[in-house]
Amino acid sequence: MTAVTRVALSFLLLCLQFPSALALDSAPLKAGADLVPFASEEGLARFSRSSAKTDFPELANQFEAQSNTAFCGPTSAAIVLNAILNHKAGLPRDRSRLRAEDLRFLPEHADLSVPRFTQDNVILKGAKTRAQVLGEPVLVNGKQIKDFGYQLRQLDQMLRANGLATRLVIVDDSKTLAAVRRDIAENLKHPSNYVIVGYKRSAVGQQGGGHFSPVGAYDEASDSFLILDVNPASAGWVWMSASTLVNGMRTFDTIENRGYILIEAPESKGSE
Repeated sequence: MTAVTRVALSFLLLCLQFPSALALDSAPLKAGADLVPFASEEGLARFSRSSAKTDFPELANQFEAQSNTAFCGPTSAAIVLNAILNHKAGLPRDRSRLRAEDLRFLPEHADLSVPRFTQDNVILKGAKTRAQVLGEPVLVNGKQIKDFGYQLRQLDQMLRANGLATRLVIVDDSKTLAAVRRDIAENLKHPSNYVIVGYKRSAVGQQGGGHFSPVGAYDEASDSFLILDVNPASAGWVWMSASTLVNGMRTFDTIENRGYILIEAPESKGSE
């Protein structure tokens, strides 16, 4: 048993003690060849034999669920930022989650906040404001619209504003399944770089609209990717076939198609 497999099994045992981590009972998940729950026998078998899963331990260690339905992008960003930069000095501190009454009995200058990225503070450096993420009308192609959440380019800009190097890929008709598979699978074989995918839930057999989540592994035998869904109240972690994922990304979102973002630390990008 490899070290990565031991991490996965340990994480699964923890989730069995705290079922909400995987939301197995409540997930409206389409069972079948294209969507296989990570916690199933087949799902664990795929993980065990996968040779492209170097990202999984750090992502699992930093995983958190989104706090509202518009925050799948910021949550995915926070997970990846913490996975890449968790050992760096000067990480932001999110003090917004401590109420004034929480601080009444603390010694003067005491700080209970933890240095890390959160789905709230990652938004602050991006061009899109929190109010716009939550529905404040914005001007798009000359029209005022409510642009909830993030489009792919907006999320890419926010990741770069928080200090990461990225390569954005729009999955239009010119982008082949083989090219997308190669891009994402190759990324998953190497440490310290990550992938966030944007897809339409209804196009992959799930309920809902546009969604972002990190990718944790690729299994060549089943040609499927492990999607670490950041909304476990809606869908648990799931293996999704490459063709289904591409179909979900090859969908229109406001101004262009969805797609994926390849992410790494800026020093890694500069050393190539």
